[in-house]
Amino acid sequence: MDNIEKLLEVMRKLRDPEKGCPWDVEQSFATIAPYTIEEAYEVADAIARENMDDLRDELGDLLLQVVFHAQMADEAGYFSFHDVAAGIAEKMIRRHPHVFGSAEERATGKVDGSWEEIKEQERMAGDDVSVLAGIAKALPALKRAQKLGQRARRVGFDWPDRHGVSAKIREELNELVAAVGTRDQASVEEEFGDLLFSVVNLARHLNLDPEKALSGGNGKFERRFRDMEAAIAENGKRIKDFSLETLEKEWRAAKKRVG
Repeated sequence: MDNIEKLLEVMRKLRDPEKGCPWDVEQSFATIAPYTIEEAYEVADAIARENMDDLRDELGDLLLQVVFHAQMADEAGYFSFHDVAAGIAEKMIRRHPHVFGSAEERATGKVDGSWEEIKEQERMAGDDVSVLAGIAKALPALKRAQKLGQRARRVGFDWPDRHGVSAKIREELNELVAAVGTRDQASVEEEFGDLLFSVVNLARHLNLDPEKALSGGNGKFERRFRDMEAAIAENGKRIKDFSLETLEKEWRAAKKRVG
């Protein structure tokens, strides 16, 4: 028995209604989905930390999620793990004609835009033929906004350059300020969402990944704040006892120390 078959057998036993694990047996696609997302993030975290031992373990955890979903689908008669593996293999072959195609296609080599063109053909064969079809609603909001903008751009619905997006950001900021003045929380939330969407589109025009950019901003804030906390604690004081004006001075000092 190879390792994949061993893992599949482990999952079958865990899901056995009589002899399996009660927790595993009572799970569903919906209850497992959050764990699947969490494991994907932990894979990305291990990569960011360049820890290959952790990456191996996290990839195993992510693979378990695939096996778990496939086992539940198999039980319901939808598909099996082997159907999943066969499907992705066929998809990769279909999307790489320069590797797996005819002699002429292999000789031509990779053609720019062919990947997206093939994906577009696949979407057109489905029930939803919108340009926006297939953009998962469960994606992080920043990433989904980026993809929505990219898709719209393919059919010419986009600002010609970053200056147009910048003007839109100013417009949305003004609308947010006006909404705040009405004290209508629903309107404030709507306008705030419009502002964030426009900011994501500016990132796209600047060839930036907004998720990565925000992650960098988060890291910078945390690094500076922790340094400020440590400096204050070294003097036997507590950060919450400082005035905002004093904290601003401490913050500027932390910026100089840690960047």
